[in-house]
Amino acid sequence: MKKHFAAAALLILSVTVFPALPAVMGKGPAKGVGVVPVLPVKSPLTSGKAVDIPSFSDKPYKVLDTESGQVMEVSVRDYVIGAVCAEMPASFGEEALKAQAVAAHTYAERQRLRESESPTPELMGADFSDDTSKYQGFFTKEEIKERFGDRFKRDYGKISAAADEVLPYILTYDGAPIIAAFHSMSAGFTESAENAWGSPVDYLVEVDSRSDLTAPKFREDKRLTAEELKTALETAFEGVSLGDNKEDWLKVLTVSGSGTVLEVSVGDRTVTGNQLRTALDLRSAAFDVRCEGDEIIITTKGFGHGVGMSQYGADAMASEGHSWQEILAHYYPNCTVSGS
Repeated sequence: MKKHFAAAALLILSVTVFPALPAVMGKGPAKGVGVVPVLPVKSPLTSGKAVDIPSFSDKPYKVLDTESGQVMEVSVRDYVIGAVCAEMPASFGEEALKAQAVAAHTYAERQRLRESESPTPELMGADFSDDTSKYQGFFTKEEIKERFGDRFKRDYGKISAAADEVLPYILTYDGAPIIAAFHSMSAGFTESAENAWGSPVDYLVEVDSRSDLTAPKFREDKRLTAEELKTALETAFEGVSLGDNKEDWLKVLTVSGSGTVLEVSVGDRTVTGNQLRTALDLRSAAFDVRCEGDEIIITTKGFGHGVGMSQYGADAMASEGHSWQEILAHYYPNCTVSGS
């Protein structure tokens, strides 16, 4: 099967892709995230109290192979292991891998529940597909062997052991599996769902993740000539008027407390930071802009949408001795670890 795997997929409330932010594809783990949920105007997730929920199903998940049109049945264990292998480096700490496994399992349970209540015709009865512009990344065991190569025995063993320890657990809020959003690294504080996507979610709020500041490639420069930038902006924003002065083409207007650019002027138009991120294929919507000679330099901080769990932040917490429960409690406050 030929697939393009998102390396750090957002765990989504629905399968709709926010039009301003396409997926950033990648074959390796811990890349940027592009899929975002279309959140309800009013979040029903309000109380945060711990409640008992029915045991989740141990039935195999149904995964649509978009190339063949066939629906595969994948055991819960194999799916969770395959999702962690696709989404997080095996070199990360064991407690971070466990936290990722719980997030992956939570995503799958939420998506299965959604499809049982409101089936998506294109899925042909499946819970999700291998299209990672819409769904979480997942490797079959054969793909894991191919991609891990000589490291397969060691890395697969480490990830499967971590997944096995937490397989009975998912994260819930008000009795439902949460939107377990995650990203590679934040800009120092995670972003709220309200700032990122326009609707509040009680547990997707700003939290401290300053360990991300020391993550690899935390700051990255994107250099564009004036002609390259002009072409990209006029292609992305049809009819925009840029004027003759390139220093006026991009101006950051408002920034959230977490560092995400909320509004930026593009010539005579105001757009969101996420829209500009898409237009210029930036690593994140936390950025600043400067001109040097004929070049425009956009410096990004972090990687991904910034909402929910930072993977590098989770790894840092694991290295400090924190448990997977503590990692999840930090990045998804007021949620409950529920078991089968």
